[in-house]
Amino acid sequence: MRRAIVAAGLAGALLMSGSAHAAGKPAADDAAYESIGQMQARMASGQTTSEAITKAYLARVEAIDRAGPKLRSVIALNPHALADARALDAERKAGHVRGPLHGVPILIKDNIESADDTATTAGSLALKDNVTNRDAPLVKRLTDAGAVILGKTNLSEWANFRSIRSISGWSAVGGLVKNPYALDRSPCGSSAGTSAAIAAGLAGGGIGTETDGSITGPAAINGIVGLKPTVGLVSRTHIVPISPSQDTAGPMTRTVADAAAILTAIAGSDPADPATAEADAHKTDYLKALDANALKGARIGVLRTTAGRSPDADLLFQETLKTLRAAGAVPVEVKAPDMDPISTAEQTVLRVEFKAALNAYLAGTDPKRVKTRTLADLIAFNTADPRELSLFGQEIFLASQAGPGLDDPGYLKAKETAKRLAGAEGVDRMLKENDLAALIGWSGPTGVVDPVNGTRIFGAPSSLSAVSGYPHITVPMGYVSGLPVGLSIMGPAWSEARLLSLAYAFEQITHARKNPTFPASISATPDIAKAYDPPR
Repeated sequence: MRRAIVAAGLAGALLMSGSAHAAGKPAADDAAYESIGQMQARMASGQTTSEAITKAYLARVEAIDRAGPKLRSVIALNPHALADARALDAERKAGHVRGPLHGVPILIKDNIESADDTATTAGSLALKDNVTNRDAPLVKRLTDAGAVILGKTNLSEWANFRSIRSISGWSAVGGLVKNPYALDRSPCGSSAGTSAAIAAGLAGGGIGTETDGSITGPAAINGIVGLKPTVGLVSRTHIVPISPSQDTAGPMTRTVADAAAILTAIAGSDPADPATAEADAHKTDYLKALDANALKGARIGVLRTTAGRSPDADLLFQETLKTLRAAGAVPVEVKAPDMDPISTAEQTVLRVEFKAALNAYLAGTDPKRVKTRTLADLIAFNTADPRELSLFGQEIFLASQAGPGLDDPGYLKAKETAKRLAGAEGVDRMLKENDLAALIGWSGPTGVVDPVNGTRIFGAPSSLSAVSGYPHITVPMGYVSGLPVGLSIMGPAWSEARLLSLAYAFEQITHARKNPTFPASISATPDIAKAYDPPR
């Protein structure tokens, strides 16, 4: 009984939050939205414990994710989370603190394996019993750094690689994730659950995955920081795959410093993932490397590939350019490469690699728990299951299954073309010719979920970084009618420290992020609702 009362009290303290406060500066009653650094300071001073923080977040998940607004952002909770937190508190009491993540609850996307008795489903009912009892290397790095794995987050099923008409943030296992800034709006995807949960203050930080836009898109749309690292900086072992050429995992947080702390923990080489061979040589302490003066003198290329999608977001970006100039940056207009041949080649690469990578992943699962052993089996499973195809089909699955193998000359040519056009002749060329430190663009706002005609989601300008395999960070830039808009900052391979510093400097100047208030719709917010009424 006493434990229940304590948990309820802590949850009440967290649930008091919801008003708008500047990024990194939550009010005293906004413990749910604290940064990782603030949590760490309170634990170090004895004001709180990892167990208390973990209990409070677990209660908040129940109150906000499963009741209340019903965000549906969390698929499963780690049954060992409280025990793990207590063990870390004991370590702290004994004088051993593992680092900035010690005792901090973290959520991970449910296509990442963890040895905590939870299934890794990728949102599919075909994997609902996929309890592997193994940690992905990035999860092991998190727990070695002292993080508490709180649970797993909902996602666009199969990381949004099943249908060309999919609904972002929906999975057969978890249902539809809601955007905490307007519950009828799309959270974007595929890391929809992680982004919505972190935006809503359901954990200290989270992990998403991206093949093209799946970290940066939802992070921008939900008003948080999202970092897609260089492909090869973070291990992909024991993560449900799409494409070895483009897949990566990365941090999703409320502040840039938190993203830096998490990236420091998860970066590194993994013998089981050949793409990470250079990771140890390139990784650094990204948190210590942050520079609040990074914008001074930095020449930054302005990519206008998203211009015209939202006039209000375009105006907000123009104001952002003024802010960047005032901070000492030098914005330089650049012309983006033609994206059509890049996109065409990318689609060929993804569909060929998906079949091979997914078949290999399924072959490594327990046949007693996972009956679908191949992509062909999954197609048959979906066809037979009434829920799986209730909202949209599996056109991408079918095309991938019918496509060629990894030895196909057309695939090999497309792979070379995609990397060259996006990388050497794309990002690298723009940076070199204009003497730039980075490229910038913008995203948002998101549209109302529409299962009939489709949802318009103005996500981050992700494709150049995704196809080249280069890093991309998005940081809150502002709001349009209460909906988040993100600033994308992109750079060459292994430039995470520079991009994090640029984003950090922007964040410290603007403090643009606001906590969500969970309105049913933008139309229900006071200013807009009042405008809808006739004059009296």
